[in-house]
Amino acid sequence: MAEHSHAPSSDSELIKHLKSIIKFRGGPISVAEYMEEVLTNPKAGFYINRDVFGAEGDFITSPEVSQMYGEMVGVWAMCLWEQMGQPNKVNLVELGPGRGTLMADLLRGASKFKNFTESLHIHMVECSPTLQKLQHSNLKCKYEDNMDDKMNKRAVSTLAGTPVTWHAALEQIPSGLPTIVIAHEFYDALPVHQFQRVSHGWCEKMVDLAEDSSFRFVLSPQPTPAKLYLMERSKWAATEEIAKLDHIEVCPKATELTQTIAKRIGSDGGGALIIDYGMDAVVSDSLQAIRQHKFVNILDDPGSADLSAYVDFASIRHSAEEASGDVSIHGPITQSQFLGSLGINFRVEALLQNCTDEQAESLRTGYWRLVGEGEAPFWEGPDEQVPIGMGTRYLAMAIVNKRQGVPVPFK
Repeated sequence: MAEHSHAPSSDSELIKHLKSIIKFRGGPISVAEYMEEVLTNPKAGFYINRDVFGAEGDFITSPEVSQMYGEMVGVWAMCLWEQMGQPNKVNLVELGPGRGTLMADLLRGASKFKNFTESLHIHMVECSPTLQKLQHSNLKCKYEDNMDDKMNKRAVSTLAGTPVTWHAALEQIPSGLPTIVIAHEFYDALPVHQFQRVSHGWCEKMVDLAEDSSFRFVLSPQPTPAKLYLMERSKWAATEEIAKLDHIEVCPKATELTQTIAKRIGSDGGGALIIDYGMDAVVSDSLQAIRQHKFVNILDDPGSADLSAYVDFASIRHSAEEASGDVSIHGPITQSQFLGSLGINFRVEALLQNCTDEQAESLRTGYWRLVGEGEAPFWEGPDEQVPIGMGTRYLAMAIVNKRQGVPVPFK
């Protein structure tokens, strides 16, 4: 059957859609447009109609590994709230909250600190209806009966009595209140443009249709609109940094998002925490596809695998600095340094005091995955299940309003 896999009858809705865009244009589309369609096409995008997280899904994120992750992010948010002078009304925003696990663990952990939780209005920025439902359920939301306004019933998370609202984009959240933004593994799914060095400069890498109607990469013969972003990115880098590279990825959406965040924090107060895998430098060729926990070809059966790219933290810093003179940028530091300084080791000890052997095993492997590096030395189980540490692959950066000083633990 394999050789007939490109027959029209076997094409998914998304593949038909991608092919029609390329045919309609009469030419290739950018890798960024391909990535955006594959992930967030309203009808058939990878994130839109399914639960892609966890053991059954396609990949596992830090909050799914251990409750301690959300708890530590909660400690960070609470420290920032203290530095902000404990305002009695705060927007707590999460971008791309997945199943809502991080926010649920954050609220459970913080629920004893009533002054903090009572100040919060939670805003979930999520474009997938499937994931919105899952978040609603994991945050144990109930609807409040509001006699005056039957149409807009307010959801409240019973984990800490906090109101929760869903939005399709950060811009939809009302401004005017101090805001704490959490972007955990959000930036890596924003679409990237890829450029390749050729004899006469840089060409954008595009996705086209081959003779047999399969997808293939081509280089654009003429300059593309995204070339402007490449020039901007090169301006922020040292000449020798660019000179060593044959491939460069740029992410205009990351720049736009960072500018929106920096302007909001600059005017309303607060801060943002960005945690993701990436580097504090120009990113070369990092786009990857993961299906059921395995790497696959980026062009293979689009819509069936998750696409993500390394986050360019240096670019985030420059974008934030250019967008607002009222914010300061801290980090990146490794996830291991971030969680360690916030006291995750004390938390793991406390949890180990009162748990079963099985829970202890899962706490230890969870802890290693969050802060360790490489394979866990204590592992005695099957080789293929050895926990791999993400402690140094993931980086943490904070953007805060200058009035608040240096955020914990970036001091």
